[in-house]
Amino acid sequence: MSEEFKIEIINPEKSFLSKEDVNEVVVPAFEGEMGILKDHISIISFLKPGILKLISKSGEEKFYVEDGILEFKDNNLSILTSSISNIKDMEKSNVEQNIKIAENELNKVENSDQKKYLASQKIEVLKSLN
Repeated sequence: MSEEFKIEIINPEKSFLSKEDVNEVVVPAFEGEMGILKDHISIISFLKPGILKLISKSGEEKFYVEDGILEFKDNNLSILTSSISNIKDMEKSNVEQNIKIAENELNKVENSDQKKYLASQKIEVLKSLN
């Protein structure tokens, strides 16, 4: 019996990724890091800045996401995100630039607690990539 399910990741430009041989996906959900396997209960959740780990027959891939929403239903995982990057393609200079932008967001007095929380999450994840 197959333990695989389908994933589709979509960002504003295009369908970023589509695979049908996925064994496990670990997502940075607001509730915490969440692992999804075949036959997981149906769920809708929001993503926070973090690492999305995808394990399939072809190996493990890691992606950096800033936000998004996911839905898992009938062994189909759909992720909509405004920003996603394959970690192996990220340049160190871009990571450092994004850390500076997030630090500026964190230090803005007028920002809400939610924006400050997201900026701190972003900084923590990006620093772990260096």
